[in-house]
Amino acid sequence: MLGSPLPRVEDRRLVIGQGRFLDDLGADALAAAFVRSPHAHARILDIDVTDALDVEGLVAIYTWEDLPGRAADPIPVSIPHPGLTASRTGYALAREEVNHLGEPIVMVVARDRYLAEDAAGAIVVEYEPLPPVVGIDAARRADATVHEDVPDNIAGVIRQTCGDVDGALARAPHVLDLDLTIERSMAAPIEGRGVLARVDPDDGRLVIHTSTQVAHAVRAVVAYLLGLPETAVDVVTPDVGGAFGLKGVRPWPEEILVPLAARLLGRPVKWVEDRRENFIASAQERAQQQHVRVGFDDSGRVLGYEIDIWHDIGAYSQYGLVVSQNTSSHLLGPYAVPAKRATVTALYTNLVMVAPYRGAGRPEAVFAVERMMDRIADHLEMDRAAVREVNLIATDQMPYGHGFRGQDGREVVYDSGDYPAALEKLKELIGWDEFEEVRAAARREGRTVGIGLATYVENTGLGPYETARVHLLPSGRVTVATGITSQGQGHQTTLAQIVASELGVPHDVVDVTTGDTRAVRYGVGTYASRGAVMAGNAVARAAREVRAMALDIAADTLEADAGDLELVDGTVRVKGNPGTALPLSTLAVLSNPLRYAFDEQARSATQFVAPHHDDRPPLPDGAQPGLEAVGFHSPLRSTFANGVHAVVVETDRATAEIRILRYCVVHDCGRVINPLIVEGQIHGGVAQGVGGALYERMVYDRDGQLLNASFMDFLMPFATEVPQNIEIDHLETPSPLNPLGLKGAGEAGVIPAVAAIASAVEDAEGFRIDAMPLSPSDLFELRRRFAKGDIEPLSGEEARRRGA
Repeated sequence: MLGSPLPRVEDRRLVIGQGRFLDDLGADALAAAFVRSPHAHARILDIDVTDALDVEGLVAIYTWEDLPGRAADPIPVSIPHPGLTASRTGYALAREEVNHLGEPIVMVVARDRYLAEDAAGAIVVEYEPLPPVVGIDAARRADATVHEDVPDNIAGVIRQTCGDVDGALARAPHVLDLDLTIERSMAAPIEGRGVLARVDPDDGRLVIHTSTQVAHAVRAVVAYLLGLPETAVDVVTPDVGGAFGLKGVRPWPEEILVPLAARLLGRPVKWVEDRRENFIASAQERAQQQHVRVGFDDSGRVLGYEIDIWHDIGAYSQYGLVVSQNTSSHLLGPYAVPAKRATVTALYTNLVMVAPYRGAGRPEAVFAVERMMDRIADHLEMDRAAVREVNLIATDQMPYGHGFRGQDGREVVYDSGDYPAALEKLKELIGWDEFEEVRAAARREGRTVGIGLATYVENTGLGPYETARVHLLPSGRVTVATGITSQGQGHQTTLAQIVASELGVPHDVVDVTTGDTRAVRYGVGTYASRGAVMAGNAVARAAREVRAMALDIAADTLEADAGDLELVDGTVRVKGNPGTALPLSTLAVLSNPLRYAFDEQARSATQFVAPHHDDRPPLPDGAQPGLEAVGFHSPLRSTFANGVHAVVVETDRATAEIRILRYCVVHDCGRVINPLIVEGQIHGGVAQGVGGALYERMVYDRDGQLLNASFMDFLMPFATEVPQNIEIDHLETPSPLNPLGLKGAGEAGVIPAVAAIASAVEDAEGFRIDAMPLSPSDLFELRRRFAKGDIEPLSGEEARRRGA
């Protein structure tokens, strides 16, 4: 079953409207709404709820002063980091001060959402505006501060060094400096965040349905903040309409407040984020300024580099420095560079906090490194692919350690990959060596085209562990439960394929449950391209235990040696003698010795019918009833997927519109479970990469007001802007770090896209592209500046060949 392009089993239910998303639940619930800050930075002087008390259907109003116990404390930092020297987090409801537009101040609970919004609108909050810090330049100047006790606006700094960087730069025949910029963007899932909580009236259990990527983490932190044992809280993730990292934050203020209200009121309470809330109150990502200094020799070989990055992390550091760390540890690329130094400075601003958005710091790192490689090629008048070939890590150098630390806290060691082969495949796929003919033909037609490429290496399969429970039922069906959650990755299909492969059963008898803390006691979640690697291997380990149990029972029943048995088509049979066989369903029955029968199958497991031995108990020592096992996968370190993207663009000579003509991907995610699903993941990632390169940016004014907080103004690519035929070739180099040889694929499409498109536009236009995203207006302005001589042309042979 592994490697088969099976259609996703979950799709039919979703396509015909039978999905169950958060807002499909809780029809009997009270509704919550929030009063949110209209200011980016202000003191709260007074909250007057008088007029709201007259709204019919009002049930409760909560401010910070109403929050009990730990719920009134600052929200805990999710991922502490030694570099986070000035950690500051917000409160579930603002206390005395607001630090970004959209920060929650008051929660209102009413009979329905309309009434809750009416009551919220009647609440008057008096503010004293404070100077806002908007953007990286303002944060670095520190004329104003986000937090009074952080005078330099620096939340923390990550410094990583390997080799003699200063010596390498001093000895290098060539040294270049680059200044680069990437703007803020956001995930914009079609379904916003949402929480439904209810308390069981009989046993007092708190049941939370939340649109999250990390059900077990939400359970742990909410239980802690509400003063409950974890065993008294269940978290269930329904169908999720997109997440992209945004829903991996734990906890959101609403995930504390809605369950708290349900407990205090003794009634179910629900909140679903509206679109404006998603724009102003949900986490964003990407914004960085980068300075690169690189030294290299005449062949293009990089001798050393140092990269300084200033990262806007918003008003709070609740998610720690994970995104900054991810950028730092991905400034390595697939290149064998002996000396490198990276410094990432995380800066507070009066904008909504930063948390992972698909790629999570990696696209920014790839942008820096790949722009550097293109600049070296231009300086030396070399082919851009040739410069990369000179620097690639060779296969006989694997595993390759870099001396940097990754976001798992462990040294970055590339476990596997064939980077030269991937680049060669990509050149063949896009027709790299023949592109000058394409350019010449376009020029004869009065058109301008360019080609670009970008490589990447991505840490995937992040620990610390993942859990899976596999249970073979007497009916012959197999149930699987795991700690990851699903937001469109096809887990119900891929995990079923793994079980089918391990147990020799059809994939359509496997039922998969994700994101339910009632199904598995321990779990971690879905993020960082870890689902298939972590849950897939946990499922394989559990299925192999079930397989061993089934073979032992069959060997005893058939009086055969377990080594002579095989699992085929849902039966255990003697090798070479298929007539001597037992269905797995029968073995599931025999695995559970019974006293009382209820059907013919159960009868076969009772004391006078089942085969037994007088010299041992019905359930041998160390055995358990049933064919059920729990498996854990805990890797030594991350696996590293890799790939290369290439893109051909056309830039309109009159309007400066940028159109993608071809997009090619060579990708290595280790052993491929389901190529159809992997390609779907790549397609989705490329679509978001195109958005990040050409369309998506958060536009704030100097007061911290978001000027494009709607889909009328925030641009995302339509189907007409996404490449219609993304050409993909797979390269499989299995990882040695897990039994199935898997590496992740979920973020592969987005990570190098911005860098590849920047390279292609630069190639088409003949001048440097240092900032992304790049709109037609931006390109038009760059052309104007280029014509005035304000921007240097590319100096290489390629540019001269184009007549730039």
